[in-house]
Amino acid sequence: MPNPFLQAIHRYPVKSVAGSGPGEAVVEPWGLAGDRRWMLVDPEHRFVTQRARPRLAAATATELPDGGVRLTAPDMPPLTVEVPQPGTTVTVEVWGDKVEAVPASGAAAEWFSTYLDVPVRLVHMDEPGRRRPTDPAYSRPGDTVSFADGFPLLLTTTASLDALNALVAEGGHAHEGPLPMNRFRPNVVVEGTAPWDEDAWQRIRIGEIAFRVVKPCGRCVMTTTDQRTGQRGKEPLRTLARHRRVGDQLLFGQNLIPESTGTLRVGDPFEVLDRRPEA
Repeated sequence: MPNPFLQAIHRYPVKSVAGSGPGEAVVEPWGLAGDRRWMLVDPEHRFVTQRARPRLAAATATELPDGGVRLTAPDMPPLTVEVPQPGTTVTVEVWGDKVEAVPASGAAAEWFSTYLDVPVRLVHMDEPGRRRPTDPAYSRPGDTVSFADGFPLLLTTTASLDALNALVAEGGHAHEGPLPMNRFRPNVVVEGTAPWDEDAWQRIRIGEIAFRVVKPCGRCVMTTTDQRTGQRGKEPLRTLARHRRVGDQLLFGQNLIPESTGTLRVGDPFEVLDRRPEA
């Protein structure tokens, strides 16, 4: 088996919207620079994602050098959204967390509302270092996160995806596979490990940066959404329910918290620093 390495990096400027696969990315304490700093909310200021609005999968947000985003989507004119000026914030909700955010322009709200055919608003996290702490049950005081579901980065491996796709095919559902990695919206993808070996990791290093592996990722209906079309099937949740269920969670991937900052580059070496005692 070749030495493990960082096979891909993914950054999603707007939560639940398609992003990009840069060759390198800066790691900040709360995640990749520019990752999920923007989010859609409904009129009650609750977060809006592909879970309820799968059409978001077909929209794309490209980060601009100044932190703004350029939005594109089928049958919509492109729109450039500037980072809103610091000022009055609104309290928004993401997974039960109350978070302060700055509303984006009215043009951004109109663009997304037209595309989704429901009223929504785009907001920006201006100071991720102080806006949203991570779950204290799995982190340390001072750990923070952007608008990602719960932790700064999500890691997946190509070996585990291959293993999952083999299980999908064995279950008689090959017509839905093989599933691409974008169904799982990871930040970092590692190649060259054994299938499911990530279950045993406690600390890892990618390139120059060490990470704590804090919690496996429980998967939801978003993974059944074709990220090109927004159409839904039954996989991988059907297969994960048979083979990767722990309690009420269907697991694929691992959540990470960085121990330092730095730059990740595709091709960086990967190593496991510590394994869980029970592994």
